[in-house]
Amino acid sequence: MAGNTFSIRRPLIGLAIVSLATAVLPYVGLQEYSLSILTLGLFFAVYAMSWDLLFGYAGEANFGATFLIGTGAYTAALMSSNGVATPLICVAAGAAGAVVAGAVLAFPALRLRGPYFGLVTLVAVLIMRQLIILFSDKTGGEIGIAVPDVIAVEAATNFHIALGLAAVTALVLYLLVKSPFGLILEAIGQDPVNAQVLGFNIVKYKLTAFCISAFFSGLAGGLMTFYLGTASTNVFVDASVGVQIIIAAIVGGRRTVFGPILGALFMAIASEYLRPLGSLSELAVALIALIVLFFLPGGLLGLVRLARRPS
Repeated sequence: MAGNTFSIRRPLIGLAIVSLATAVLPYVGLQEYSLSILTLGLFFAVYAMSWDLLFGYAGEANFGATFLIGTGAYTAALMSSNGVATPLICVAAGAAGAVVAGAVLAFPALRLRGPYFGLVTLVAVLIMRQLIILFSDKTGGEIGIAVPDVIAVEAATNFHIALGLAAVTALVLYLLVKSPFGLILEAIGQDPVNAQVLGFNIVKYKLTAFCISAFFSGLAGGLMTFYLGTASTNVFVDASVGVQIIIAAIVGGRRTVFGPILGALFMAIASEYLRPLGSLSELAVALIALIVLFFLPGGLLGLVRLARRPS
């Protein structure tokens, strides 16, 4: 029992140390532009961790990550642009809206077998994007909605908000996957038939995981809207952005919670450094990701663990 407690506590101590060490980056000469790249990378880390909860542990492919993110972002943006509430209330409403929309989508879709759940979530993204364009007088169409308020102006404060959100998300998800709920969810992902025979309600557990994923995705989407100052389809409701989130989670190390953080930051930093390649930059990032997938099945976190292993 003591050994199990230590095995759980050690990663949490590591998370706290890394978070505190990262928090000082704005004060050690890091330029604001570099800080903005890391801030966006941390938001994407939340998206990747949230996505991996359902796929990595429950084994359910979800191609609708941006449906949840977009719901949170556009709910917050619409409320703010119409002067309905303060930014923090708008963000909270975005997270709640993502949970409701996710539950409405997932409850019937999770009853489908095979790849159909993934297809349903992908179609949801496409429908949402078309609805945003169709009602452009309210949503701004492809241009997006500008939000009149901000949560913070200083780059360091925005960085700390994103870092805090990523750290809290990692903490909650890690404790969740190590709990009896997480162990049952993992058992469902590995052998759903046997789990059902044992009496577990597969749909209930997957729906709960999807709603938790929706909450953090919507929360991050709302916060990122106020960070960017706008909500647009190209950033929040786009199938290609969903693919980047999936790649980040798998490259970092799926079913690890902390791996997607590494993957998201790697994708953000690599994309920025390869930007001088112009249109070839996306191809270069994709090739790097493909190499990692082929030669590092455990992802970047697996490589870190391998390097730390005594010879």
